[in-house]
Order: sequence, then C-alpha cells, then structure tokens
Amino acid sequence: MKRLAGIALLALALASCASPEQQLRTGLADAGLPQDLSACMAHDMTPRLSVTQLMRLRSLAHVGRLDPARTSLDRFLHQVRALEDPEILVVTGKAAARCALGL
Repeated sequence: MKRLAGIALLALALASCASPEQQLRTGLADAGLPQDLSACMAHDMTPRLSVTQLMRLRSLAHVGRLDPARTSLDRFLHQVRALEDPEILVVTGKAAARCALGL
C-alpha cells in the first residue's frame, strides 16, 4: 500500500513539472484533436495566452474525452466559444487554421 502511494505521489509530482505547452498539448488531444494538430496548436498558443487562459482551455479535456476520429475543429471551436473569452477563441482559431493548413 505504501509503495502504491509512493508511485502515485511520484506520478503527481512529475505531472506538475510538465511545461504549460506540454499540458496544453495533452489537454487538446484529450479534448479530441489529433496529436500532431494538438502539438502544433499548443506551440502557437502557449506564448499568446495567460496561464489562467491556458488552464481554462486545458479544462476542456475534463468535459469528457472525445473520439479524435469524430471530433471536428468546428466542434472543438464550439467548445472553446463556450468559455466566453474572445481572446482564447481568436488565438485558438488562428492556431487551428494555421496548423490545419500546415503553414
């Protein structure tokens, strides 16, 4: 039991060491976006949003894991729009367009 608690504590400590970009990339992927698109968008978005905004975006992953094969950018942007933060929506929309087009 103590060993299991130690492993859980270590995993929690390592997770908190992840950079904001890594955390956002994981959150975008958990929200249903493909891994490569998530990585590209997180790279673009992290320097343009505050830590609070990044945490709000990451919270979309907790809504429930969506199937990446069925989650469209439109559906994802609808979820972002529900956060009611125009800056998050603009930054996310631009990153999604640039990354989807491979620019």
